[in-house]
Amino acid sequence: MHSPITGAAAGVPFTALPPAGNGPAPLIVTWHMLDAPRSDAAFAAALPMNDLPAWRVHLGMPMCGSRMVDGSMDAGVELLRKDVLMAALFPFVRQATEEFPAALASIRAQLPVDDGPIGVLGGSLGGAVALRILADTQVPVFAGAVVNAAIRVRSVVDLFTGDYPYDPESQKAADSLDFVAKAGVIGRAPLLVVSGEQDHSALRADALDLVDALGERSELLSIPELAHALADEPGIEPAPQLPLAREVDAGLTTWFQRHLAEAG
Repeated sequence: MHSPITGAAAGVPFTALPPAGNGPAPLIVTWHMLDAPRSDAAFAAALPMNDLPAWRVHLGMPMCGSRMVDGSMDAGVELLRKDVLMAALFPFVRQATEEFPAALASIRAQLPVDDGPIGVLGGSLGGAVALRILADTQVPVFAGAVVNAAIRVRSVVDLFTGDYPYDPESQKAADSLDFVAKAGVIGRAPLLVVSGEQDHSALRADALDLVDALGERSELLSIPELAHALADEPGIEPAPQLPLAREVDAGLTTWFQRHLAEAG
């Protein structure tokens, strides 16, 4: 097992895990949670997928990890308090999506990855980024996966406040991050939906709705006893893999291994 490689791709911090073999290999890109693990390095430690013959490049979300303000999450927390949707959730997903094409080109320039379709993986709010790559871009994707994902952003908003004051602008933003409604385009690639049976009930229901909407283009992997987070707090630095995260990791590895083989 090779040591992680850290760097930046068009300004986006990353932690890259090389495949065991030499030469160009396929690429899987991930986006982490805002819960633990809440940095690219911590997410790489929680879900390394070490047995895959592919590069796993874990990208940092805005205002997380090395992009934290003054070395803490306080500024991001303040945005959540100011306006959970329009100051935090929506702009974070929008920025991560918009900066991805340049980051992908930089990754290809820096690392010996092949030029074929990529895999995408996201956890929690990072799941919304992975789903938006599928729904709103033309980036070729051979398979995707999400873990305890923000599938309908309204459900996430409700976790913070049950009476969010929606207006036309925020309604439009929330609609853009309703991926059950976008199942028709998300289904361009097979999708694994990993859902902890102890996750927030609304997020769990959204996961089941997405699988139902996607039909045969998706699979559900339910993890008994898994709540929302995949690592212990504070979740910023790499930490030993928890047993439940290891179970998620095994499911993701099996899923991507299968679709890598199908992609040739």
